[in-house]
This record gives sequence, structure tokens and C-alpha cells, in this order.
Amino acid sequence: MVKHQPLQVYERQLCLSCLTGIYGCRWKRYQRSHDDSSKWECSWFFILCSSFLLLLVWSYFWLEAHNDYNEFNWLLYNRSGEWSDSTVPILTTTLVGFSYTAFLMVSVLYTLSLTHTPLHFLTYQFYYFLSILGLLSHQHYLIRDEWDIVLISLQSTGPFLHIGAVAAVTALGWLVAGQILRVERTTLLLLLYICVLLVLYLAPLTISSPCIMDRANLKPRPAVIGRRGAPMLAPENTGMSFNKALQQKVSAFETDVTVSMDGVPFLMRDRTLRRTTNVASVFPQRQHGDASLFNWTEIRSLNAGLWFLRDDPYWTVQFMTGRDRSRAGNQTVCSLVDLLRLAARTNRTVIFSLRRPPPQHPRYQLWIKDTLRAVQRSGIQSEQVMWTPDWYRKTVRAAVPLLQATSGEKPPGEEVRERGTRTLSLHYSQATVPELRRLSSSNVSLNVYPVNEPWLYSVLWCSGVQSVSSDAPHILRKVPHPIWLMSPDEYCLIWITSDLISAAIIIGIFIFQKWKMSGMRSYNPEQIMLSAVVRRPSRDVNIMKEKLIFSEINNGVSSTDELSIYTEHGYEGYTRDGISR
Repeated sequence: MVKHQPLQVYERQLCLSCLTGIYGCRWKRYQRSHDDSSKWECSWFFILCSSFLLLLVWSYFWLEAHNDYNEFNWLLYNRSGEWSDSTVPILTTTLVGFSYTAFLMVSVLYTLSLTHTPLHFLTYQFYYFLSILGLLSHQHYLIRDEWDIVLISLQSTGPFLHIGAVAAVTALGWLVAGQILRVERTTLLLLLYICVLLVLYLAPLTISSPCIMDRANLKPRPAVIGRRGAPMLAPENTGMSFNKALQQKVSAFETDVTVSMDGVPFLMRDRTLRRTTNVASVFPQRQHGDASLFNWTEIRSLNAGLWFLRDDPYWTVQFMTGRDRSRAGNQTVCSLVDLLRLAARTNRTVIFSLRRPPPQHPRYQLWIKDTLRAVQRSGIQSEQVMWTPDWYRKTVRAAVPLLQATSGEKPPGEEVRERGTRTLSLHYSQATVPELRRLSSSNVSLNVYPVNEPWLYSVLWCSGVQSVSSDAPHILRKVPHPIWLMSPDEYCLIWITSDLISAAIIIGIFIFQKWKMSGMRSYNPEQIMLSAVVRRPSRDVNIMKEKLIFSEINNGVSSTDELSIYTEHGYEGYTRDGISR
């Protein structure tokens, strides 16, 4: 009798074959490997996991930083001198890279294979290093200012991210259990998995959110202040913008003031007029000059609305009516007197920051008096005006005693009370709960800026903030109550329940996998052959056929009779002498 040595039996698995083809460019029949993963393959897997986690954090950052997209673009404009929406290429690159690495992760977890091609390696390695370069290139700005929003966002998303992470690690329990029960020397993997579970189960001990509170302790809804009007609905710092803000029921206006060559205070955020006017076409030789070095007649002749229709900084122009577009295209620069008169008619408060003119300015010594004169000419009540800068505070208070003292800096200790400050206007990153308590004890209210997203508004509401400055009053108007609010007892119940359910599922997975493996080990060669004869389509039987063949390879014997059983049912056996069918 001639002895043959079968090498492998192939399973017909269309989905698995397609995934391995797409993932590793292996379009031949999938051959199950019984070899341990090499160090090279483990290195690939580590690089892939690092890429996925880095891009996950990077994507989360940019999604949560939506509140500050315009601030980011404005910062880049001040550095480069050219306006562009730089968030678009960053978001596109980040989402494409994350989608790709997420697909690779799903493929790895499904196929349990780490076969790569150079093309795939270069592609996700490109996104990996691109993300690192992005972090390094923006770290001076992001670490100082923007990374704070990630920590604040965790106060809103932390409880839900915890539940999602527990669910994901619980689902991975199926793969971990299979690996532990099938492969020897997996003690380290089991310990690592248990440690990750324990960290996640106890993570809520470190989660702190102002929205975890009793409803009876919730403070009144924070007032919304129109920051430069309603700049998402109309060109900023124009009459149309402030009228749009009034339609959204804002309680006050916030703006930036510059003094012209002839002593007229006007509204302008930038140092130059290039971004928000057509100064480049009207005064091309002076377009890079300081905005305060123009007289009021020249400033009033500029168009302050066409840039909004052209650049569409908030992607809102497409939602404007034809009448609003025509109106926006004819806007001019607004003076401080015009704004104060509008506030006086509508009984609104005005908060403004005054920019000091350069030394060569003819009103360099008179800019404070020019501004106070404009306040007095407008006819507004002094109590409705908040002066932000700390410069010449004694002079301002002596000229207009009832003018409200407001500070844009956080003074230490008892200095708040000594200055006579009634309101602080701070960046949201400085609005901590301990700081709010300290200010409340000093009878000082807090205004926070910029607040454009409902989740941030909800967190600040639960924290007890009195007012917020927003570029999007039309969005915050649709937030009648915090997005979510739960008592500490409710949160503890959700936390413990999710942990118990996860633990029960994981234990069940390990028990089921162990039972499944013990049943597979109970098969003997005669049972496997009988299963093939009676045509019982079973994945377990196919795996047992593989195990039988590999055991026979190890023993070095096989018969043509055994091979004929496989070939009759559509399998192929390969021999050292040729191929038998």
C-alpha cells in the first residue's frame, strides 16, 4: 500500500477570504495557520494599535474643539496674514486616517492575522507620523489653550465614554477567551486583560462632572451675550449682526473697540482692516496699516459685509435668505455710539474691550477721553456699560462713577473685592468650580467666553456660571435645560449595573469557550470521518478535520482511503507526489 502525506484542507469561507484579500492582498484560498505569531507580526500589530489609539484621541480632540474652530482660524490668520478655514484639511486627513486604521483593526480582530503588504504599512504609517507631526506643530497653541477643552469635555462625555469602553472591552473578551483557551503561555495576556477590566470598572471613581448633581441644586439658566453680535448669522461687529443677536434674545452685547485718527471709537477686532473690509481695493497701499490710523470718513466708506459672503467663515451663508444676503453685502463698520444707542433703545448691556492705539497715533493721550465722551453722547445709562480693560481704571471711575467695573483677568485672593470689580470675563478654561465658589463669596459674577456648543453650555450651567459670551446665540437659545443631569445615586446605579453586566457576560464567554473547546477535544478520528460521510456541514467538524490531518502529519502516516473521503466531499488533498482529486 502506498502511503501519502496530506498537508492541508482548505475551508470555503467567502467573507474571510475577501477580508484577507483586501487586508493582506492574499486572494488565494485562505489557509489557516497553526503557527505562533512571530515577533515581526507582533510589531506590526503594536504599530497598528498605536496608530489607531493616537488617531482616536486626535479625532476626539478635533470633534470636541468645534467650539473654537473660528478662534483657531483667527489665530492662524494673525500669524500668516491670510484667511482660510484650516480645520477642513485637518479634519479630512484625521477622519480618513482614523477610518482606515479602524478598518484594519476590525480586519485584524476578525481574521486574527497580521499579514501586511508594504503598501498598507506605508499608508497607515504615513497617518501615524502625520498625526505626530500635527501634534508637534500645533502644541504651542493647543497645549496652552485648546487641550483644556478636552479635559472639560470629559466632564460631559466621561460617564458615557466609560460605558462605551466597558462594552468594547467586554466584546473583546470573546477573542481573548479563545486565545487563552487555545494557546499555551497566555498568562500574561490574561493578567493584562484583567488589569484593563479592573481599571475600567473603577474608572468612575475618578470621573467628576458638575452635571452629576441633584436637580434642586441647579442654578438659573446662564444669560447669553452676543459676542460681536451674531457673527454666524451676519458680518461681525455690524448693525445687522447686533440686530440678529437681538432676535435671538441675547441679554447683552460684547465687542472690541478701536479709536480712529480723528477720535471716533469704532468696532473692530483685528489690528488691520484687511479681513473684514474691502480696504485692499479701496486703499491698497495702506491695507497692512493699523486700523486706528484711518479717519472715520475713510473707515465709513469701506464695505464690511462682502467678505462674509465670500469667505463664509461659519458655513452659514447657504442658509441665508436672498434679502439677508443683499443686506449683508451692504454693511459698513459700526461706531461705538451706534451700538450704545441700540443697546439703550432695547435695554441691553454692552461689554467692550478697548484697544490702545500705537504711540504715533494723534489721539494716543486722549483715547480714554474719546471713549468716555462717546459713552456720554450715546445717552445710555452708565450702569449698562461694562469697561473691560484695567488700564486707567481710576480715571474712568472718576469721570463716570456708575460705569460697571469689569476685568478680563483673574485677580488673586481678596484683590477682586479691593478693585471693586463686579464682573469677571474669563476664558472657559479658567471657569472651575472652586473659582466659582470663591467669586460667589466675594459677590462677583462670572462671564465665560467663547461658548458655542450646547454641551459646553450645559457643563457651565451645571457649574453655576451666570452668563456666557457666544458667537452662536441662535444655537444656545435651543438649549432650555442641560443636555443631561443625574443625581449621584442614579449615576452610581448605572455604574455598578454596567460593571456587573459586563462581568457576567465575560464569565459566560469564558465558560462557553471552555465548553466548546472541551467538546472539540472529545472528537476522535472515527467520529470526524463519520461526520464527513453523513454530510454534516459544521465549522467545528472542518476544524477537527484540520486537527486530524495535522496530527497525522506529525505521526507521518496517512492512507489513500482517508484521502478519498475528503475528495468525495469537495476537499483537495496535496501530496508530495502530486495532487489527487
